[in-house]
Amino acid sequence: MTSIITDAVAEVNRLVRENEDPRTKDWFMMSSPWPLLALLVVYVYGCTSVGPRIMQDRQPFKLTGVLIAYNFLQMIGSAWLFTEGMYGGWMNEYDYTCQPVGTSTSPQAMRMAGAVWWYFAFKVIELLDTVFFVLRKKNNQLSFLHMYHHTVMPLCAWVGTKFLPGGHGTFIGLINCLVHVVMYCYYMLAAIPGTKKYLGWKPWVTIVQLVQFVIVFFHASQPLYRQCDYPKAIASLLTFNAVLFMYMFGSFYYRTYILAPKRQQAAALRDDKHQQMISNSNGLLLVNNNVISAKDNNGKVKSS
Repeated sequence: MTSIITDAVAEVNRLVRENEDPRTKDWFMMSSPWPLLALLVVYVYGCTSVGPRIMQDRQPFKLTGVLIAYNFLQMIGSAWLFTEGMYGGWMNEYDYTCQPVGTSTSPQAMRMAGAVWWYFAFKVIELLDTVFFVLRKKNNQLSFLHMYHHTVMPLCAWVGTKFLPGGHGTFIGLINCLVHVVMYCYYMLAAIPGTKKYLGWKPWVTIVQLVQFVIVFFHASQPLYRQCDYPKAIASLLTFNAVLFMYMFGSFYYRTYILAPKRQQAAALRDDKHQQMISNSNGLLLVNNNVISAKDNNGKVKSS
């Protein structure tokens, strides 16, 4: 068994060395996938098992100031990274229908490679989203969608930085950063006390995310049917991931903003009908929330 694991690790290391991009191979956390994989194992186990057990008998942390600062920095960082992606290629020389990765070390190409690495760094930092949920005992937020999204995205970003730090696939990071400006703006406002009445646009955050995945699907799938010097395997993976996220986020939107209100409305209607006619302990009859009759001491019905 040990030999099988050792051989598998050696094979992964060989494949990584043979296919890595020389421009990013020596950057922080890019030499090997194992540190990131170890971090993600600790993240998943810690946030779904150890953390909730530790917090079980403790009062939740409020973290108001921390959340405001964190979400503000994420919003500003996402806006900055969006501009880096635009100046790194998408605003001028990049082709939106087919953009090969290339191996150039020109300032612009290295700017894009740097933006890709920073995108990876942001995906790792975003693991704190889940840590804050655990510390605040918001365990209902630890859904499969949330955990899958926050675990897969650092892996995808690492692969992009290690092997493809430029080209067609970077458009996904570009539009994702723009969406995160909106998303973290909402989270920042939600963390400020007294702003709840101004946050009725929460469903639109999910709608923006869904639009993002639709755009990504059509963009990422182009190398599959066009003549394009971009790895079809990566294009297929990105297209599949876009479809998967469309399904999961779409299901979340339906359950949260369509199905749940209907169920609440139906429950309220049942309660209202139940209140139309009930008897209290004195024999009073309640119809439409008004007492209309009761028996007197002689057993005769009288109006109230």
